[in-house]
Amino acid sequence: MTTPPIAVTVGDPAGIGPEIVARSVADALADATSRPLVVGDAAAMRRAIAACDLDLQVRPVSGIDEAAFTPGTVDVLDLGVSGDDLPWGEVSAIAGRAALEAIETATRLALDGVVSAVVTAPINKEAIWAAGSSHLGHTELLGALTGSDRSSTMFVVDDLKIFFSTRHMSLREAIEQITAERVGYAIRESVTALEVIGHDQPHLAVAALNPHGGEGGSFGREELDAIGPACEEARAAGLRVSGPVPADSVFHQGLQGRFDGVLSQFHDQGHIAAKTWDFDTTVSVTTGLPILRTSVDHGTAFDIAGTGRASHSTMRAALDAAARFAPAAPRMREVYGSAARA
Repeated sequence: MTTPPIAVTVGDPAGIGPEIVARSVADALADATSRPLVVGDAAAMRRAIAACDLDLQVRPVSGIDEAAFTPGTVDVLDLGVSGDDLPWGEVSAIAGRAALEAIETATRLALDGVVSAVVTAPINKEAIWAAGSSHLGHTELLGALTGSDRSSTMFVVDDLKIFFSTRHMSLREAIEQITAERVGYAIRESVTALEVIGHDQPHLAVAALNPHGGEGGSFGREELDAIGPACEEARAAGLRVSGPVPADSVFHQGLQGRFDGVLSQFHDQGHIAAKTWDFDTTVSVTTGLPILRTSVDHGTAFDIAGTGRASHSTMRAALDAAARFAPAAPRMREVYGSAARA
């Protein structure tokens, strides 16, 4: 086995994270596709394994040098925060603290080069806020932990990568934020991300905002005043950029292989396209960080937590993507700069 170890956080221990981590790690070890080290609470993993009725053992370790990565056994860097009596499916500060400590620990391991990537299970925003965090989620927290102000999101669906000019804001605010400067920055960051993960002279398509690409201003001027000029500036700088391309066709064209990536203009524009095509294996990769981080693109599913019914397909896809992109980790450190130790 030559694949570098990968840190896998359990997410919110009151959600489905420990269950989907247990199943995914068991599969990866059985298939010998990666060497995952679970970062979280051994107690949370034991009760998740019991809930799923899995034939797995938990091996608590204090460091990666103690991990054996053997099929049938889950190596857990045991943080011991939540215990084994945490209610399933409820928001709590204890669960939030457990999730935060797992992320912080895994990030330090990646910054120190002990692991090649971090794969994260879902967290609950209310829980981490109750634990004292002020961050909106994983992406913002990882940016703070690594000292990066460039963190953003890339979806991987089949061979297509999807990026976002705007994300967590209302649709009205997102439209107001579509400026030539913002779209131009997103174009450059998207192209850089594609280059970092191995695309040579990547071809990026930029989605239009309005129906039919605005129809020359009849359906809105964002394409004329912001998106189009940003695309023209990028092409003048030598980048392979197409657009603005009407959003009702650009994702289909990308999935057919015409483009390496698509820059969507707002959150749901890209999310709907990816999840409609393949909800179960769409993977989120955080770009702009000096570490490699992949994640599921769904939440904690409190309504089914503890039942053993949660599908682990997206979590397994995130773990496989981390192994796939692991060779790019040194390049990420080089391009995105030295990280600040938390």
